[in-house]
Amino acid sequence: MINDVEGLISVMEMDRPENHGLSSKSLLAFFTQIKQLNLKLNSFILMQSGKATSKFYRDPYRPGTPQLLFSLSKSFTSLAIGIACDEGLLDLRDKVISFFPDNLPPVISDNLAEMTIHHLLSMNAGHNYNIYGSVAEQTDWVKAYLAMEVEHKPGTYYRYSTHSTYMLSAILERVTGQKLTEYLMPRLFMPLGISSASWETCPLGVVAGGMGLSIPTEGIAKFGQMLLDKGIFNGQRIVSEKYISLATSLQSDTSRDEERIDFSQGYGYQFFLCRDGCYMGNGGYGQLCFVSPKHQVVIAATSSFSSMKQLQTMLDLVYEHILMQIDMDIHFEDGEQKTDLDQHLLKVANPFIPALSEPSPIRLDDLRFSFRANKQGLTELHFAASGNEFQFKLFFGEQSVKTYPFNFSTINHSIDHFVKDLETHDQEVVTQACWIDCNQLSLTLIYIETPYVITYSVCFYDHKIELKCTHNVSFGFDAYELIGVQV
Repeated sequence: MINDVEGLISVMEMDRPENHGLSSKSLLAFFTQIKQLNLKLNSFILMQSGKATSKFYRDPYRPGTPQLLFSLSKSFTSLAIGIACDEGLLDLRDKVISFFPDNLPPVISDNLAEMTIHHLLSMNAGHNYNIYGSVAEQTDWVKAYLAMEVEHKPGTYYRYSTHSTYMLSAILERVTGQKLTEYLMPRLFMPLGISSASWETCPLGVVAGGMGLSIPTEGIAKFGQMLLDKGIFNGQRIVSEKYISLATSLQSDTSRDEERIDFSQGYGYQFFLCRDGCYMGNGGYGQLCFVSPKHQVVIAATSSFSSMKQLQTMLDLVYEHILMQIDMDIHFEDGEQKTDLDQHLLKVANPFIPALSEPSPIRLDDLRFSFRANKQGLTELHFAASGNEFQFKLFFGEQSVKTYPFNFSTINHSIDHFVKDLETHDQEVVTQACWIDCNQLSLTLIYIETPYVITYSVCFYDHKIELKCTHNVSFGFDAYELIGVQV
């Protein structure tokens, strides 16, 4: 899914970090630690005083490709509510039940009756437990949300809730008659130069709000710059400074049961407050929009972290090697530090391509294997080869066939229908093949619009294969092993 990058990033000016008080030596120390700690950082943009002073893309991730934001989507929903308030369509004190008279439970509790837009924004709606599963399993998410028990008086108990953000999206759609994406396109996305925004929906078609937004990393950086500039981008007022102040100020206490320091400083309106006056929006597996008003810094990043503890590790590195180093290095070495940084990034930018192994004596042309009944529903596997190129086909009964092109000489780009957050989509997948030894074939599928990497290992022996499927993150995927018999 190739995008027109030119129009997207044309207003993002580049500059040297040294011109903004930060040495390339400090950035080199940051990226060296990222590599040494094996943090799977896929893309990274550092903005200083409105200019991009460092960009990094780990191959095959590249500029302009939409990235699934997971819960970083929440921060964009917050801005939609702020804009609607600026337009007089909403008030933060509006009661949630007032928007859904047709979805109310038979008995409306006092706590539910008191719940407002402010409480949804600040994750203080009053639920004691994580209600995600109970709501997501239903078709009508609004009805399911309003039917949940509200154990606490709204405003008194913080509970992070993706479906509270969903309710904000549903409210906006009720008030404007537009889906959240449609509402934001002329008001936020287009002014930021983001023309390829897409957002997943609930089963009834309401934009999910709390998850499911996909935009390029450059769009995250511009969003952060707009926040840093108190609601203005390229001279255009996007949202009021008053709302930005509310959204990035303490609204809820997040310290209960929270060990990660930059998640325990408090919560605004869909933003976590961090150390030293910083704040962030973040999403699963390390998606990040980080803003430091004190240092005039914005960081946009996408990642494939195995846990959100790794995001805290990266934030620690940001403070140590970037924020704390600004204006500390008085004398910069002319040119040499920048060259060292560029050479380091060039070396680590291409981690997926191992040295090509010697060809195996096994011929992949027209090999077919069948499997006994299994919970994956996989019935057959076919190989069809021509020179260095071959196709890897997975048959799921008679109804579904997955075909992946591979090339032993290079990576291959194709389109696959695969899951993102809530739904499956046609999206770009990069494939890579390599013989581990003369009997073991490794096939890697990198879904570059998400953090997901799927690896198939095929071991050939005695007219059989052992097929192993593994993944780098655990979002709804099951690893499995199957034995196939040649047919």
